[in-house]
Amino acid sequence: MLKKLLMVVAMSAVTATAFASDEARAAAKQVIELKDGSTVYIFKDGKMGMEDKYGRAMRMKKDTVMEAKDGQKIIMHGDEVMRLDSLLKKGHEGG
Repeated sequence: MLKKLLMVVAMSAVTATAFASDEARAAAKQVIELKDGSTVYIFKDGKMGMEDKYGRAMRMKKDTVMEAKDGQKIIMHGDEVMRLDSLLKKGHEGG
């Protein structure tokens, strides 16, 4: 019984994270998954925001080099932490 409950809780957390990033994904021109489990959102104006593996917007220093899951190197431009945070919260609250 406890195992089933834990499975439901884990699946709910994954689903909540997916919904939370829907608004951010819609606003982004490109979304790149990183090796460490975080996600970089590149907006239409070329600025970027970063989401940690727990679904929270996080600050990233300009010109930081990140590595995508496919090994591609990405350089951080325009830390849009507040913009991304707003989009993530908006998606999480359901609009």
